[in-house]
Amino acid sequence: MSDYRTSLQRLYSLAPTGSKYGLERMQSACDRFGNPERSFQAVHIAGTNGKGSTAAFLANMAPAAGRRVGLYTSPHLVKFTERIQVGGQPISDDVAAELIERVLDAAPELTFFEVTTLVAFLAFKEAGVDFAVLEVGLGGRLDATNVIPPPLVAVITRVAYDHMDVLGNSLQEIGREKAGIIKSGSKVVCGRLHPDARAEVEARAQAVGAEILPLGSPEPIPGAPLGYPRIAMLGTNLAVAVTAGRALGFTAEQLARGVEATHWPGRNELLHRNGQDVTLLDCAHNPDGAVTLSHMLDPSLLAEIDSRRDIALVFGSVEGKSWKPMLRRLENVAFNRVYVAPPLQAGRRKGVPPEEKIGRAHV
Repeated sequence: MSDYRTSLQRLYSLAPTGSKYGLERMQSACDRFGNPERSFQAVHIAGTNGKGSTAAFLANMAPAAGRRVGLYTSPHLVKFTERIQVGGQPISDDVAAELIERVLDAAPELTFFEVTTLVAFLAFKEAGVDFAVLEVGLGGRLDATNVIPPPLVAVITRVAYDHMDVLGNSLQEIGREKAGIIKSGSKVVCGRLHPDARAEVEARAQAVGAEILPLGSPEPIPGAPLGYPRIAMLGTNLAVAVTAGRALGFTAEQLARGVEATHWPGRNELLHRNGQDVTLLDCAHNPDGAVTLSHMLDPSLLAEIDSRRDIALVFGSVEGKSWKPMLRRLENVAFNRVYVAPPLQAGRRKGVPPEEKIGRAHV
């Protein structure tokens, strides 16, 4: 039996090599393993932000409809196996270790993310899932997840500026990369996109013969309140998920049960609330995400807040992220600020020193 820690160390040794874009390596490796990516139907989700929460909503709707579901997302918050879930639970350490070793032995040319994606496909095949929700890692067109056959629904949540060194310097270019997940016969659901990005999605859908669906209401049952206190996940992401769920044939009751069962840690997560104060945890990692977070810190949504003097922001970032414009946005809603540096982990970038953030947001 493979040792989980040893297998993870072997996998993470690939992280410093970075990403290598293109589908040839991934497709060849899938062929060697009998094409596990063809063993299930899928919803494929791309977007700058909102992918994870949309995926979580959809993954919880599927069991409510009697579907055995797999969920593949990235990155993880605490433990690697959070990335690959079957039936709402992360795969076991033993299963993860065994599959990692199998893939690394048979396909040593793959990158960290490609190995992880193939492990997810194999886990889903061997668990017998009939339905999988797959989150794109980066972009879409050349992402390792894009070796799957045409998905039942292709979702584009948002298009904003991030990873511009890879995806392009305009919303048009970035939108084109994300629209690459759209395939012939798929239905397409989009969040509220900039016209330049929307035009790329429409052009791709027309070129391959896919149908773009109008974005519907976030309410599974119109007018019926949801038993869902996690306010930060409501809004456009929920509307996208509900629209996609309707396209999959889920009933209004199944949609509502799925939404109410959803918990997505670290993404605008309401950690604490006692009527006097509130603690919110969010993994916003680009300026667009910071805008969304700033909207959540609104007195109309959080009764505990009377003014920005009531808000304390604890903020950390790794090198290479656009942390200065994020701070420019968040300083308008947080009077008190505490800066931290994320700890260095294997294969990860260094944290920006706290002293560098002090007085540097406007530089």
